[in-house]
Amino acid sequence: MCMRRCLVGLTFCTCYLASYLTNKYVLSVLKFTYPTLFQGWQTLIGGILLHASWKLGWAEINSSSRSDVLTWLPASLLFVGIIYAGSRALSRLAIPVFLTLHNVAEVIICGHQKCFRKEKTSPAKICSALFLLAAAGCLPFNDSQYDPDGYFWAVIHFFCVGAYKILQKSQKPTTLSDIDQQYLNYLFSVVFLALASHPTGDLLSVLDFPFLSFYRFHGSCCASGFLGFFLMFSTVKLKSLMAPGQCAAWIFCAKVITAALSILLFDTILTRGTVGWATGFCQSGEPQRAPLAATR
Repeated sequence: MCMRRCLVGLTFCTCYLASYLTNKYVLSVLKFTYPTLFQGWQTLIGGILLHASWKLGWAEINSSSRSDVLTWLPASLLFVGIIYAGSRALSRLAIPVFLTLHNVAEVIICGHQKCFRKEKTSPAKICSALFLLAAAGCLPFNDSQYDPDGYFWAVIHFFCVGAYKILQKSQKPTTLSDIDQQYLNYLFSVVFLALASHPTGDLLSVLDFPFLSFYRFHGSCCASGFLGFFLMFSTVKLKSLMAPGQCAAWIFCAKVITAALSILLFDTILTRGTVGWATGFCQSGEPQRAPLAATR
């Protein structure tokens, strides 16, 4: 059992690392900045693979009633906001900066639990949330590659992540499992992003993309779709097999490795102040759940 948990944890870390690096390569190096198409492609591949896994008996998808689907619809809309804004932000920000800002979602969740649900919150968790907020707030003043648009989309991203998790928690207990929820997210995202690709201009602008016929672009896009699915699947397995503390440890490990390698692989300039505050991503206040696979 211990060996199985280690294997799942290592698989999760590998998928987390590979998914972030691949997405960053497509978005920042190849500069494929057409999020409705890129995220639509990823969710399409994820949906097809999840459906195939269900047919092969590798995953269980329960039949959902119309009321369950309609109840989950706002969460699916937030999921689209998460992946769209996340794609925009990641294309402009360094991965350590993006991860630090992403974790501000935990501050939103903590504040909601404390102020609206009146739940007891430990002083350690409050201090962790305040540290995350301070780290994110100081980053723009120490970021030598400061991009206002990147930070703007990062703010939308972490607000959507926070709202998604709050909504997800408020609907429990529910007949929808994590796999069911992700399946509905995939279906809704594919339809929504396909319809949005023309009004946003992505559908026509992509014809001018210089690497459209290059094999490295095709390979990277295919890899991003498959890696996104494997990350989602390994996240679900991680949550089902391990205690919250163990999940948090593996998440911490995945983030540290991803942030460190991204600095070596991409053109990233981090000042001493940025490095200091970016360590806030290691203090993720996410001890109870793994990160969403679609946060990428």
